[in-house]
Amino acid sequence: MKRRYHYIISGRVQGVGYRFFTQDCAIDLGLLGWVKNLSDGRVEAEVEGEESQLAQMQQLLQKGPSLANVDKITRDEEPIHQDENEFEMVY
Repeated sequence: MKRRYHYIISGRVQGVGYRFFTQDCAIDLGLLGWVKNLSDGRVEAEVEGEESQLAQMQQLLQKGPSLANVDKITRDEEPIHQDENEFEMVY
């Protein structure tokens, strides 16, 4: 079953390649959505796909790239987006 989740990731997640890591992982898993930096130092993402893919993605988001230190992830379910066909970095 397809789902879409909205994530807010806190910790040392900017300036460490976290967005690039997220985009690479999402593309590798065949997920749709986007990722961006927030002005307060957190990272925000929306990720859409099958539940098994999303479970893998959440584990990867918790780990992050080698220089990241993830303190907290919040997740809320969002409606599916019918018009999306890729995972992109938003600026």
